Amino acid sequence: MLGMVELATLFAIVFALNVIPAFSPPTWMALSWVGFNHPYSNPFVVALIGACAATCGRLVLAKMSCVIVRRRFLSEAMRDNIDVIKGQLERHRTLTFGAFLVYAFSPLPSNYLFIAYGLTSLPLALAAVPFFIGRCVSYSFFVFTASEVSQHLALELAEAQSYFGIYFVISQLLLLALVFLFTRVDWRYLVAVRRFRWLRRAAIVRP
Repeated sequence: MLGMVELATLFAIVFALNVIPAFSPPTWMALSWVGFNHPYSNPFVVALIGACAATCGRLVLAKMSCVIVRRRFLSEAMRDNIDVIKGQLERHRTLTFGAFLVYAFSPLPSNYLFIAYGLTSLPLALAAVPFFIGRCVSYSFFVFTASEVSQHLALELAEAQSYFGIYFVISQLLLLALVFLFTRVDWRYLVAVRRFRWLRRAAIVRP
């Protein structure tokens, strides 16, 4: 059984992993490790602590994205362009909530999603609530089945250890590239004309 000190340590570790913008180990793997090494702990308590910590960490990441990237590195034209997406998300709050909820059920990395969301400067609660609910469910599954999952991963890593590191690095680079491209799409033109084009170079340069 995990005591209060161990649970507090778990919260701190998961929180730190989710504040890091890229190249941090997936939270579900960390929680699976906990479930495998502490099989008699309540998996739902572990999942709840993990979901709370992950949500808090991602909210900090989104806030940092807004304060540091949006306000300091994006030009006014680029901020106005992203605000088009902000307006669309605000008008379709139910759809936005549902999209975050469905995504949170999956083990897919969410760092780039919260970085992009932070660039819109939308209220964090709109993303936090569905993310927390979805992660509670998905983390419960991973912790509950940690023993079987861990044994399977051990076999896979023993056979393909050299490929996993390469895959992880490449996937993180691709996800960060998606965030970069997110700021370069002319969203106002796409919404108004229903046609895709890149943001004009003059709008990208910060005065």
